Amino acid sequence: MACRGGCCSSAGRLNADNARFLLLAVLIVLYMLCGAAVFSAIELPTEREAKERWEERLENFTRRHNLSRAELRHFLREYEEASVAGIRVDDIRPRWDFTGAFYFVGTVVSTIGFGMTTPATVGGKIFLIFYGLIGCAGTILFFNLFLERLITVIAYVMKSCHERQLRRKGVLPHNSRRGSGSSEVDSLAGWKPSVYYVMLILCVVSLIISCCASAMYTPIEGWSYFDSLYFCFVAFSTIGFGDLVSSQNTKYESQGLYRFGNFVFILMGVCCIYSLFNVISIVIKQSINWILKKLDCRCCHRCQRKLFRSRRNVVMPGNVRSRRNISIETDVVNESDTDGRRLSGEMISMKDFLASNKVSLAIMQKQLSETANGYPRQMGSNSKQNGFSGGVGALAIMNNRLAETSVDR
Repeated sequence: MACRGGCCSSAGRLNADNARFLLLAVLIVLYMLCGAAVFSAIELPTEREAKERWEERLENFTRRHNLSRAELRHFLREYEEASVAGIRVDDIRPRWDFTGAFYFVGTVVSTIGFGMTTPATVGGKIFLIFYGLIGCAGTILFFNLFLERLITVIAYVMKSCHERQLRRKGVLPHNSRRGSGSSEVDSLAGWKPSVYYVMLILCVVSLIISCCASAMYTPIEGWSYFDSLYFCFVAFSTIGFGDLVSSQNTKYESQGLYRFGNFVFILMGVCCIYSLFNVISIVIKQSINWILKKLDCRCCHRCQRKLFRSRRNVVMPGNVRSRRNISIETDVVNESDTDGRRLSGEMISMKDFLASNKVSLAIMQKQLSETANGYPRQMGSNSKQNGFSGGVGALAIMNNRLAETSVDR
């Protein structure tokens, strides 16, 4: 923080990373509160109606068959325990044959966790802990590498299209090799796609995969098309509620082909949705950085106004005028010799104070414009100033391969 006022000095103790973390935590809590209010308003009346209907049916059943409520509830609890072990009223496929176990480990390592199949023995639960620890880590690594390859392919396609346009315009010879030619083509060596292009492409691909998978699930599973889309999002996003689970019946038409298609669609969908979530997180991080810059700007201007009001009646030294050479391109202010005397306690004039405000405002507008438009930063800028430095996993990949987050900017 450049300002030395009380507001900025207290905020200055909170660095950008901590401020970003706290702001994101507050926004997530508010987002969860809003979501809880909406879901409660939508689902609570239906839950109450279902509970009333169940109590009525339970009462009618006990009267018709002359059973006590305690005996019937005890029987229902035993069925719940059998349901946890994989027993259902309808005829379903075995849970723990090889194909069922393979489906289960797929939901484990992909972190979907439908909950339809769970280990019932102590040995199975202990093995699941160690198996999931390694399997989930390896699958997340696979998703990160998929995201890296996807961004590389998008950059390669965009670079190839740009080179083709240059050849049509005659700027680049048709027989020239890649990586050679004019300086404009040489600059494409660090070609990085925009995060918004990647997000748009992932949205379209995820939507296409979901629509195709839903067209397969609707006739085979007997779901509505909307329920199939709902299942695709819940499964692909690894939420995995378990209210709808594919490939659970005993027999299907073209059973082998259907199970293979189910595996392929879930694998492709999880990879695309995982990548989409990471790209959206970059956009959210940019929005948080913009909010912090706005708050920082207001804080600095407020402190500067307080400083001016406290010193506006001070008698200034006579004929002391300083001139500053302002360079917007380098964000540097060149001060004259009279600025050295300000360090000894002399007050600045009204003209110099307004000029410093204009400089800081112009620099801030330039930086915000570069962030919004994706223009490259100056070579002398520190990589930590972009708010995207470092990172682990998918964030580290996108920091180096997307235009808005690249350290090279």
